[in-house]
Amino acid sequence: MNDELRERVEREVEKHALLNAVKHESDADVGAIMGPLMGDNPEFREHGDEIPGIAGGVVGRVNDLAYEEKRARLEELAPEELAEIEAEEEEDEHDLPDLPNAEEYDEIRMRCAPNPNGPWHVGHARMPAVIGTYRDRYDGWFCVRFDDTDPETKRPDLEAYDDILEDLDYLGFEPDATYKASDRLETYYDHARELIELGGAYTCSCSGEDFSELKNSGEACPHREKDTETVLAEFEAMIDGEYDSGEMVLRVKTDIEHKNPALRDWVAFRMIDTPHPREEASEYRCWPMLDFQSGVDDHLIGITHIIRGIDLQDSAKRQQFVYDYFDWEYPEVIHWGHVQLDDYDVKMSTSTISELIDEGKLDGWDDPRAPTLKSLRRRGIRGEAIVDAMTKLGTSTTDVDLAMSSIYANNRDLIDDETDRHFLVRDGVQLPLGGSPPDEANPPLHPNHEDRGVREIPASDAVLLEEGDLPGREERIWLKGLGCFQYTRDTLQYTGDDIDVVREGDVDVIHWVPADESVPVRMRTMDGDVSGHAEPGVADLEPDEMVQFERVGFARIDRHDEDETVVYYAHP
Repeated sequence: MNDELRERVEREVEKHALLNAVKHESDADVGAIMGPLMGDNPEFREHGDEIPGIAGGVVGRVNDLAYEEKRARLEELAPEELAEIEAEEEEDEHDLPDLPNAEEYDEIRMRCAPNPNGPWHVGHARMPAVIGTYRDRYDGWFCVRFDDTDPETKRPDLEAYDDILEDLDYLGFEPDATYKASDRLETYYDHARELIELGGAYTCSCSGEDFSELKNSGEACPHREKDTETVLAEFEAMIDGEYDSGEMVLRVKTDIEHKNPALRDWVAFRMIDTPHPREEASEYRCWPMLDFQSGVDDHLIGITHIIRGIDLQDSAKRQQFVYDYFDWEYPEVIHWGHVQLDDYDVKMSTSTISELIDEGKLDGWDDPRAPTLKSLRRRGIRGEAIVDAMTKLGTSTTDVDLAMSSIYANNRDLIDDETDRHFLVRDGVQLPLGGSPPDEANPPLHPNHEDRGVREIPASDAVLLEEGDLPGREERIWLKGLGCFQYTRDTLQYTGDDIDVVREGDVDVIHWVPADESVPVRMRTMDGDVSGHAEPGVADLEPDEMVQFERVGFARIDRHDEDETVVYYAHP
C-alpha cells in the first residue's frame, strides 16, 4: 500500500470511527466500522488484510478523545453525516402512525390474541410491541386473549400460556386483562343460538367436498332453509357431542353468490373428537371457528382497534356478516405485512422450532440458534431493544425486513455504558513471554469510567493469543494493558516501547489471557459453541451479568460449572 492510499484509508477509518462513536455515544469499535468502511470504499477490499491493522491505531486515537472532541472532529471531516445523526436525534418521538379515528373513542382498547402452541418467536414480538406502545401513548387498555379453540390442528401447549405471558413481561408490558377462549364456550354457544334465531345460521351435514362444489358454483346448500327449531335442536345435539368429527357443522348464512367464494356460508362451529389439553375444557366437542369466536369476543370485550396480517383480510369480511346480524359496530382494522427476519438458519415458525427441539437438533426454546424471545433473553438482549426495533417497522401493508443488527444496535446503546470489559481468547495459541514485562496488567474495567477501577491480570510465563492475532517474525504487537512485545525466536520478547508506537500506527493492539491462570469458557453462539479462555476475573462475575469481551463482543454470563464458565454471545 503506497503512502497516498494509506493516508486515505486512515482518513476514512477516522471518519467511520467518529460516526460510530458519536452515534452510539461510546468508544468506536473496529469490527463495527469495517463493513461500512468497505461498503463506502470498495477499492479498499484488495487491501483487506492490511486495513484492520491500520484501523486499530486510528480507532485507538479516536477513542482517546472526549465525546465533545469526537463530535467537533466529525463536524470537520463529515458535516453532512453529523447533520443526519442530529436529525435522527431530533426525530419525532412516535415511530407509529396515529390510530385511525382514535379521537372518536373514550378509550382505546386493543387485544393481543396468540395461539398458545408454544413460546413466541421473534416475529411474534411485533404485535405486543405495537399494541403496548399504542396503549401507553393513548393511555388505553389492552388484553391478552388466548385463541385456543382448536384442540386438534393447532393444539395448545399447556406450558405456552405462562411462557407467552413471561415473553410479554420480558418485552416490558403487562396486559390489563387476560382471557382464555376455551373458558368462554358457553358464551359462544349463547351467541350462536341467538344468531340461529335471527335466521343467520344453519346446521349442515354436507361433506366438505360436496359443499365446496356447491359453494364454488354459487348454489345453496340443501340444508340452508331448515326451520329455526330444527337448526336449534341439531346445534344442541352438536353441543351435547352427539355427532362425530366432520358429521355436522353450523354455518353462518351470508351471500351464496358473493364474488369471493371464501365468504360464502362459512363454518362457525364444527365437531372435534380430540379432547382439549386443558382439563377445564376437555369435555367440549363442539368448537367455534376462529372467525366466529374472535368476532364475538372483540365485541364483548369492547375492542376498538384490531391489528392483523394482510393475509387475514377475509376475516374482517366474514365477521362483518355476524356483526350485521347483531347490529354491532365493527372495530377499526389495521392490516400489516409479515416480518421477515435475517441472520437465522432456523425458520421463524413455532411448529418448525418445536420439531427441531423434539428431534434434538436444538437444545430448547432458548437455544441461541433458535429465533425465539427466550433465546434473545438468555443471550442478554433486553426486551426494550426488540420493542424499539419492532415499532420502527411501522404498520405497512407490505412485508417488512427486520435486520437483527437493528436489535443489536439498540441493545448496545442500552448496555454499553454499564457493561465492564474483559478479555476472551477463542481457541488460543500459546506463546512464551521473554524479557522483563510487568508482573501484572491493569486495563480499565470500562474505558469511559475510570472510577470503576482496573482489572488485575497476572502476566505469567506464557500467554494465549487468538490465531488471527499471531505476529509475523520480528513483528511487534501491543498486548493490551501490558506493553509492547516483539516476536523473536518463538517468544514474545518485551521491548519496553511506550504507547506512542500504537498511536503512530506501527503496532497492532491485541487482547490476550495468561496461559496458566485463565478461565475455560464455552461461549454459546448462533453458529454453535465456541471454546476459549478468559482472564481470571471472569470467574468472579455473577450469572446474568453482561460483559463485553474486547474485540469479540457482548455476552451474558450464564453459569459457572465445575470445569468451565458458560456464556451466551449476544452480539458485536
